[in-house]
Amino acid sequence: MLTLSKRKLSIKAQTIGAIAAIVSAVALPQMIHMVGAATRHGTALGEMLLPMHLPVIFAGLLVGPYAAGIAGLLSPLISFGITGMPTAAMLPFMMIELAMYGVCAGVLKDRDISDIAKVLITQIVGRTVRAAAILIGFYGLGTVVAPAVILTSIKIGFVGIVIQLLVIPFIVRSAKRADNE
Repeated sequence: MLTLSKRKLSIKAQTIGAIAAIVSAVALPQMIHMVGAATRHGTALGEMLLPMHLPVIFAGLLVGPYAAGIAGLLSPLISFGITGMPTAAMLPFMMIELAMYGVCAGVLKDRDISDIAKVLITQIVGRTVRAAAILIGFYGLGTVVAPAVILTSIKIGFVGIVIQLLVIPFIVRSAKRADNE
């Protein structure tokens, strides 16, 4: 049985958590993109709702930094391999960002602060690391992803960021409550 208390989770439980996060982080965007296609929003709906972020941050808060970090690193890569999304140009930056979300949320998992604060800190750290990677890539390595994408993605993804702040703490509390019953 997978227990979510503050004690250390088994490798098996962490592996199950990582696999669930990867599957969710690959499947959720596809469902959002189908809705986007049906409503003529295309991929913009995914950029707005940030569906890959939810399962990775959630996994970090439940199973810890190792499993969630791996899930965050692999989810965009697997999604790209299956669907071609995210784009090749954005792939390394999404891998870095999502891995950081998983690690940061996992490190905060057992800290004595509110789940909303954990999600907010995770979002700030993940976005900051992603921004640094984009700047290093553009100015140091000559990648095609311009720094303007940093602020643009925050503006476009604002709804998704708010959804994360509202939904993830609720789901974490519900999962922990169900685990204690």
